Amino acid sequence: MDFESNYDIAATSDFIRTHNFTRVALQFPDDLLKDSTRVVAVLRKRLQSLRESDITVSGEETEIGLYVMADTAYGSCCVDEVGASHINADCVIHYGHTCFSPTTALPAFFVFGKASIGIADCVESMLQYALTNSKPIMVLFGLEYAHSIQQIRKELLESSTCKSDLKSEVHFADVPSPYMFPSKDMKKLSGIQEEACGCGNNSSSDGANGIIYNIGGLTWKLPEGQSMEDYSLFWIGQDNSAFANVVLTFNACEIVRYDATKNQMVTDLSQQRRILKRRYYLVERAKDANIVGILVGTLGVAGYLHIINQMMELITAAGKKAYTLVMGKPNPAKLANFPECDVFLYVSCAQTALLDSKEYLAPVITPFEATIAFNRGSQWTGAYVMGFGDLINLPQVQAGNQEEARFSFIWGGYVEDFENQAENVEEEREDLALANATEKALQLRDNCNTLIKGDAKSGAEFFANRTYQGLNMPEENTTPQPFVTGRKGRAAVYEDENNKH
Repeated sequence: MDFESNYDIAATSDFIRTHNFTRVALQFPDDLLKDSTRVVAVLRKRLQSLRESDITVSGEETEIGLYVMADTAYGSCCVDEVGASHINADCVIHYGHTCFSPTTALPAFFVFGKASIGIADCVESMLQYALTNSKPIMVLFGLEYAHSIQQIRKELLESSTCKSDLKSEVHFADVPSPYMFPSKDMKKLSGIQEEACGCGNNSSSDGANGIIYNIGGLTWKLPEGQSMEDYSLFWIGQDNSAFANVVLTFNACEIVRYDATKNQMVTDLSQQRRILKRRYYLVERAKDANIVGILVGTLGVAGYLHIINQMMELITAAGKKAYTLVMGKPNPAKLANFPECDVFLYVSCAQTALLDSKEYLAPVITPFEATIAFNRGSQWTGAYVMGFGDLINLPQVQAGNQEEARFSFIWGGYVEDFENQAENVEEEREDLALANATEKALQLRDNCNTLIKGDAKSGAEFFANRTYQGLNMPEENTTPQPFVTGRKGRAAVYEDENNKH
C-alpha cells in the first residue's frame, strides 16, 4: 500500500493546519519507529506546501515543529500526554494500535494504519457464517481494518442478493472518527460522547430509541428491547488486546474471529474464555487481601485520578490498607519490591488492564474486580467491565458488615476481616499502634471450622515483623569518620596486589 496513504499524511496535515497547531508530537509504537523519520520528512513536505499556499492568501508564515515520541511510560495504545507535555505540544498524532481512551488535556489525531485483507474471502466467510447462524450478526473489527469496512459492506450486500436477503441479519459497527478532543466532564466518561470526539469506553447508555454501545472506539446502536445477547459477534482482526476486550465484555455472546492474515475463520475461543475463569479466581484471592497496592497505569486517560480516589475509598471502607504506587509499566521485578502488598490494583486503559500475573508474587486485578472483591456481599453475575470509565459514576459502594465472618474459598474456612481502617486512624498515632494491631489479629487454630489467621494490615506492621529490616547506623559512635582511599586499578589486578600476570 502507498506509504502516504498508509500513514494518512494528507489527513494528518489538514488536521494540523486546520487547528493551527505549531508544536506537534508524533507518537510511534516500537514496531513503527523505523518509519518515523520518513513520516516526518513526508509530513513536513506536505505541511510546507500547505504553508506556502497560506502565505499566498494571508501573507503570514507560521513554523510548525514536529517531535517524535517513543518508548512511552505506559501502554503505547494510549495517548502519551505526559511525554507530549515535555515539549509543550499542542496536539498528539498517535500511530498504530490504539485503545481510544479519552484524553485529559491534549487533542489527538489517530492514524490506525491500513492492514491488508482479502475482501472477497472475508465476505465469503461472513456469508457462510450468517447462513448457518440463527441469530443476527454484529460485525466488529480491529481499527487497522477500518479502511476496508465500506468495501466489505458493499460486496456483502451485492453477494447477499444472490444467496439470501441478509440486510437485516448482518450489522456493522460504525468506524470511529480519527480525531479526539479532551473530555473534562466526568459524567460523559461512562456514556457515549459526541461522534466528533470519537472516544469511548466498554460501556453502554440508553439512546433515544434503543441502546448505544461503544467499545474501543467502535459504536453501534441496537433497537429498543434488544441486547447484545441476541446477537452473534463476527470479529475481523488479530487475537490481540482489543479482541480480548470484546470477548470478556460480551462473554455471553457467541463469537467467531476472521484472521485476515491467514484468510481463515477461528471458532475455538476456549483460551480467551478461560481468562474469565482466571479473573474470578483472582477476585477470590483479592477478598483475602489486607494490604492493596494501587498501581497507576496511566497519567493521560481521562478520569484516572477520580477512579484512584474512588478505589482508595472503597478499599478503606472494606477495612484494608491501600498504597498508591507510580512505577511506569509494571513487571514482576518491580512489584517484588513491595512484598507487603497482598494484591495489586491496576488502574489503566481497558486494553492494558489485564496482566498475566502468573509470574507475579501477588495477583493483579482491575478496578471492576476490586469493586466486586471489596464490596461485602456482592456477587459476580458474569458481566465484565474492562474500562474504568463505566465505574466512575457508580453510587458509593457500601462495605457491608465487617464484623461478620465470611467464607474464604482460598483458605477453605471462615475469615474475619480486620476492622474498618477509619476506626484505627487514632490508634495508629499512638506509640503502641503496632502492638495493638498484632494483638487484634486473629489466631490460627487447629479446628478447620474456626477462623483463619490474618496477616499484617499495614506496611508499617509488615516491616516491624520482618527479621531483616535493613542496615542500621551504630548509635554509640555518631562522629564523622575520616575518609579512606580505596583500591586502585582493575578488579582483575589492583595496583597493591603482589601477584601480577
